[in-house]
Amino acid sequence: MVNRSQQSLFLIGSPDEIDKIKRAETSQQAGAIAGAKAAAVAAVASAIPTLAAVRVFPWAKANLNYTAQALIVSSASIAAFFITADKTILQGARRNTEAQLKKAQQESK
Repeated sequence: MVNRSQQSLFLIGSPDEIDKIKRAETSQQAGAIAGAKAAAVAAVASAIPTLAAVRVFPWAKANLNYTAQALIVSSASIAAFFITADKTILQGARRNTEAQLKKAQQESK
């Protein structure tokens, strides 16, 4: 009996599949980069008012410890990352689909 994880499969993709994979990887990389940029901006944009509020408002000073402050800043950063990355990846997928549609229309003519 041969373990399936020890078998090596040799698969050859068509040129169209290889191009599709490259476009998908490019879209994912662009999404990660855009998400990281948005997360950095969101971290600064949420850290400044959070830290200022803790020093100015008595309620915030009494109730927001370091953990709460970090949670506020990190939740804004995480949300910005995932929202921006998702939008960028979907935009790349839309562009790829439109390119495939145009290519299919040109081939049918």
